[in-house]
Amino acid sequence: MSTAELSLKLSNRSPKQQIKRLPPSVDLPNDATVEDAKIAVARKVGIADHNQIGLFDPTTKKTLKDRKALLRDLKYEELLVKDLGPQLAWRTVFLIEYFGPLLFHPLFLGLRSYIYPALYPYVKNYVSEPNSGNALSLSQKLTFGCVLLHFLKREYETAFVHRFSASTMPFWNIFRNSFFYWAVAGLLAAFEVYAPFSPAAHAKNHAIDALGLALFAFGETGNFMVHKYLSSLRSPGGTERQIPKGLGFGLVTSPNYMYEQLAWAGVILISRSPSVALFISIGMYYMFIWGKGKERAYRKEFGDKYKKKRYVMLPGLL
Repeated sequence: MSTAELSLKLSNRSPKQQIKRLPPSVDLPNDATVEDAKIAVARKVGIADHNQIGLFDPTTKKTLKDRKALLRDLKYEELLVKDLGPQLAWRTVFLIEYFGPLLFHPLFLGLRSYIYPALYPYVKNYVSEPNSGNALSLSQKLTFGCVLLHFLKREYETAFVHRFSASTMPFWNIFRNSFFYWAVAGLLAAFEVYAPFSPAAHAKNHAIDALGLALFAFGETGNFMVHKYLSSLRSPGGTERQIPKGLGFGLVTSPNYMYEQLAWAGVILISRSPSVALFISIGMYYMFIWGKGKERAYRKEFGDKYKKKRYVMLPGLL
C-alpha cells in the first residue's frame, strides 16, 4: 500500500448505539478499500474482528456492501460507522442451516415405531388408518432419499462451490435463518411424511412417484450446474459480478431458483405432503424477493449491456 493520502471523517451511524472510542477521522492509503477501512477502524476502537464494523453511506445511510471497492472511487469525505455485533461466516451459517433436515429426517425414520403408535390414539379421529405392518411405502422411501440428497448437495455446494460476496452476518441471525430449515423442512416435514397414516404412507400411484423423481433429478442437476457456473464468474474472495449466460439465464434472472422449484415440485409429488408444500411456498416468496434484487443489481451495474428479464425465476409467472 502507498503512504496515507486519504482522510475520512467518521461518525456514529446509530445515536443510541454509539462506538464510544470512535476517532473523529481515519487516515488511509490512497488505494484503500472498504475492507481496509473496516480493519483500520476496528484497530482504533479495539474490536478484534473487523467484520463487526459496519460502514455506511453518509447520505443514503445504506451499508457499503462491496468490501473490495476503492474508497477514492466512492468519493466520500465521511463514513458512518456502526458496531454490528458478533459475526459468523456466511459459509458457517449455511452449513448450520442445512444440517437441520439432515438431522430430523433420519431421526424420525429411526424412531417411527415408537413415536406414531403412541401418538395415534390421540389423532385417530382426524387421520386415516395406519399402513398395515407399519412398513415404509415407496413414496416415503423416495421422499427420504430426495430430501437427504438435496441437503447433502447444499452442504457440498456451501463447502466447495459457492463464493460469497459478503464475509459474515450478525451471529444472532443464525437462529432466525435456521428456524425455517430446522422447523419446517426438518421437524414438521419429517414428522408428517414418515407417519404410517400420512398421505405418503398410502400413496399407490407410482406413475406420480416416477414423474416426481424425474422432476427432482432434472431440477437438482440444473441447480447444481448453475451454481458451479456462477462460482466460475467470481475470483476467490472477490466481489466482482459478470453477466451470466446460458443454463436458463436467457429466460429468467435466477435460473437456479427455477431449477430449485422444479426439484421441490418433484418432492411434493412424491411425498403428497402439505408440509413440504408449505416449505417451498415460503421459500418461493424469499427467492422471488432475492431474484428481484438481483435483477435490479444487474440493470444498475451493466445498463444496456444486460438483457433485461421480465421474469426472475418462473417464465410466464414470476
